Amino acid sequence: MKIRIHVTLKPGVLDPQGSAIAHALGSLGFAGVESVRQGKYLEVELAETDPENARAAARAMCERLLANTVIETYAIELA
Repeated sequence: MKIRIHVTLKPGVLDPQGSAIAHALGSLGFAGVESVRQGKYLEVELAETDPENARAAARAMCERLLANTVIETYAIELA
């Protein structure tokens, strides 16, 4: 089973990389870009057929390694 995980900074956490991207887009002529928030996208292939077990495994992966839950949030999507 394939799992898609999106990890992003929590609201209120400064995002210097996002700010740099927004500035670069403006420099390239993309007018109207007010802000950018960057994050991570991961695809994980599991040898699991039960959706709830797959979701639980993905949550455990995020909590232990893939996301810094102090400053990041994550969303899990089963594919």
